[in-house]
Amino acid sequence: MVVTEEQKREAHAFYKEAIQLLHESGTNFMLGGAFAMFHYTGIYRDTKDLDVFCKPSEYPKILKFFAEKGFATELTDARWLAKVFKGEYFIDIIFDTVNNICTVDDSWYDNATTAEFVGEAVKMLPAEELIWCKIYVQNRERYDGADVNHIILKWGKNLDWKRILFRLDAHWHLLLSQLIMFQFVYPSEYHEIIPKWLFDELMGRAQEQYDLPSAVERVCRGPVIDQTQYSIDIKEWDYKVSTIKTT
Repeated sequence: MVVTEEQKREAHAFYKEAIQLLHESGTNFMLGGAFAMFHYTGIYRDTKDLDVFCKPSEYPKILKFFAEKGFATELTDARWLAKVFKGEYFIDIIFDTVNNICTVDDSWYDNATTAEFVGEAVKMLPAEELIWCKIYVQNRERYDGADVNHIILKWGKNLDWKRILFRLDAHWHLLLSQLIMFQFVYPSEYHEIIPKWLFDELMGRAQEQYDLPSAVERVCRGPVIDQTQYSIDIKEWDYKVSTIKTT
């Protein structure tokens, strides 16, 4: 899609107004989405929306404040998403993920990076939490594995790998598979970026799986990463749904 200079000016004005109003609202927020990706990787994507992350306790304040300013607002999904609209532009207010695993809490703010966006100082979603959110997006319509690889490639030497392992400890298989894919995509880079201790730890866990007894119940974790394509496992093949929420 070709974006005209006029559209770029309109988008820039919307972004600036939105950030200024978010600051004015007194809520604590972070910028994610395409602009966090640009911050950490340099990859630019034209977009008509802002992905704003905040704690679940913050989004009602944002919706109320923008509604009082004349914006259209919507609680899109009470589990994780609300929206603010101005014409064709909008703000996605994200306080969780659709699988209810990556709930925003104070530690996200504590580890956020600071940056300038449209002339305004903002907090950027931490790269570790950006990876955490994106690693679960593995469905037919959207797969964020390439985004994760690009974050690791461009920001990997700055990442807190222990925090990433902590975030994904319950679903460490996903982290291991992502690191193996990174090795495949960037065979000349992974030695300097991926800590060997992390790879050894995860490979050790994978090997230990064969020492465990067979599971009593037939469980499918597929819905954690794609609730559509793995629905047949639950509805027709009698698999139990893996508990999605983690601590």
